[in-house]
Amino acid sequence: MADGLRFSDLRKTFTAESGVVKALDGVSGSIEPGRITGLVGPDAAGKTTLIRVLADLLKAESGNVDRPRGHIGYMPQKFGLYEDLTVSENLALYADLHGLNRNEREQTFKRLHQFTGLAPFGDRLAGKLSGGMKQKLGLACTLVVAPAVLLLDEPSVGVDPVSRRELWSMVRSLQDTGIAVLWSTAYLDEAERCDHVILLHEGHVLFDGAPADLTKKFAGRTWRIPIPADNDAQRKRELQRAGSQLPGVIDAQIQGRALRLVMSPDAPAPQLPNLKAEPATPRLEDAYLAMLDTRPRTPPPVEPIENPTFGHMIETRNLTRRFGEFTAVDHISFNVERGEIFGLLGPNGAGKSTTFKMLCGLLPASSGEARVAGVDLRTERDDARGKLGYMAQKFAYLGHLTVAQNMRFAAGVYGLSTSEAKTRIEAAIADYGLEQFANEPCGLLPLGIKQRMALACAVIHRPAVLFLDEPTSGVDPVTRHEFWARINAMAGAGMTIMVTSHFIDEAEYCDRLAIIYRGRVIGMGSPEEIKAKHDKTGEGLEAAFISLIESYDLEHPQQ
Repeated sequence: MADGLRFSDLRKTFTAESGVVKALDGVSGSIEPGRITGLVGPDAAGKTTLIRVLADLLKAESGNVDRPRGHIGYMPQKFGLYEDLTVSENLALYADLHGLNRNEREQTFKRLHQFTGLAPFGDRLAGKLSGGMKQKLGLACTLVVAPAVLLLDEPSVGVDPVSRRELWSMVRSLQDTGIAVLWSTAYLDEAERCDHVILLHEGHVLFDGAPADLTKKFAGRTWRIPIPADNDAQRKRELQRAGSQLPGVIDAQIQGRALRLVMSPDAPAPQLPNLKAEPATPRLEDAYLAMLDTRPRTPPPVEPIENPTFGHMIETRNLTRRFGEFTAVDHISFNVERGEIFGLLGPNGAGKSTTFKMLCGLLPASSGEARVAGVDLRTERDDARGKLGYMAQKFAYLGHLTVAQNMRFAAGVYGLSTSEAKTRIEAAIADYGLEQFANEPCGLLPLGIKQRMALACAVIHRPAVLFLDEPTSGVDPVTRHEFWARINAMAGAGMTIMVTSHFIDEAEYCDRLAIIYRGRVIGMGSPEEIKAKHDKTGEGLEAAFISLIESYDLEHPQQ
């Protein structure tokens, strides 16, 4: 079996405008052979700095790293691929870098093609691959020479559940070869699958051990309050806000037809009128929130959104989009109601992003109908834009401008007057906790702060409908929970919200879901309805999602 990697008392500082930042402050641990070690922690905890030090790409100021004799493989967040080269050319480039001869290349490429399933795509440009396929290619390039240690920096960000399951299966299979794997992730359900977990916070190790050893420490502090089926979406949001204000509550989130609460150590059992709380088995995410006790900011109440009743706030009828002979969206129909949180899910390349862009007015439909806030997008697309807000997956901020300047820019785009913009921006900076960052260039800010600012910009004009495209991709659980508290507050005020996400646990927060695959809606309903119909194993919404896609493939084989 290969040797592992051990490190002790690592220290690394950076100088920022705010002063000296201790990215690593006495960090010790190990990555053992044949084991997947999860690396978790909030934004700016030091995860990427630690990985780069271990990969010998960054020098620590003090401390020791005992590396194995073999090769260390490193897969960064941004793939490390050349998007203007084909799959085969990327693999050949990595083979050149490692000096593989012709016979070694043939054997290696054959092994990696079988391992990743990329053989049919050898001539495709890497830039034309889906997110999941890019990750597979990035992993294949990292494995051109078998490493003793494999360092993966958030490999599943932006990857759909099907591709994520495949990626996990591939990495799990490496354990049999004795490779030591470090898997950095922002998703705690993913860290719970690891054999071992290292939890970083502000450059310190707060926990180092098996995930179950952490969760059992917080038994008795997680509660579940079932919500009656006859409660509508607005009533659920009222309960969520009431739950968040109970004594000793660290976190309160709607999950399907239940309110899940994480409590302080000595807090009494939660009580809401006419509802019964029951103890719940803590998950790693619950333990993480309880351990840090970093309570998400509770958003202030949102003023009611003033908009007339249009019937359905979003309405599509046979919505279709073709690119040449390829049909990306194929006769999609659904409705979204006022104040509803509607999730749009699907694998990479399924057509959900194209649907999303058509409904935002960013892409015209080839045929069919789409109405948003009572406006026909075929004939009044420009008018619709003033009634909707849009937060892109890649936040549309200007990195050289400050937070306040970006917000002024957004206010101008949405046509606010100078005085109205000034009032809205001042209120948003306070509401979103951006006071200390208002005059900081956005490009230098942590991801969670950029995300807050992007949401504030998207709703600066108080739209009737808000579109959120992968809004919490890659952010830590505290930031994600804060974000969803804001979503619930806005929906409670009457704003209609459509959200895309690859994080299936997050889909539980939606009122209804549409699952898009191969350009069509193949499933629709509340999270509970989809689980009841398609989860045959009792494993939850992710299992239902995958089962639904597999069943559709069996019933509708591609030609």
